[in-house]
Amino acid sequence: MDFSSLKVKIKPVIEELGFALYDVEYAKEGKLEILRIIIDNANGISIDDCVLVSEKLSPLLDELDPIKGEYQLEVTSPGAERLLRNEAEVKDAVGKYIHLETYEQKLDGTLSAFDGETLTVRLARNKETKIDYIDVNVIRLAIKF
Repeated sequence: MDFSSLKVKIKPVIEELGFALYDVEYAKEGKLEILRIIIDNANGISIDDCVLVSEKLSPLLDELDPIKGEYQLEVTSPGAERLLRNEAEVKDAVGKYIHLETYEQKLDGTLSAFDGETLTVRLARNKETKIDYIDVNVIRLAIKF
């Protein structure tokens, strides 16, 4: 089974529980095969949330059998420093602290605006800079120390 069709089948179960499906990954670590389901929620993800989703998905995954043979199911959050993978995720990050990289620079600051083409980032001492979205190589949430 390809993961895009798997996402379509598990997404309603996850949403019914009050979470969003962030991604599905397959990883092989040594001899262990892992199906990683990454969930998100505006209030964050707890271990109990991961257990709940795992328990609800397990019977469905047994039926769908997305990976032939034995594998381990892992339900997790995207993490505090998750990548912002598309314009919608960048728009949702307005007001949050980010790390941004272009070919010419790396910077950390608060994303104060994004209009679909230009990001406005507030740096130290309230200095703002504008970056064309097309020039961004990496953008992710960041933890401010």
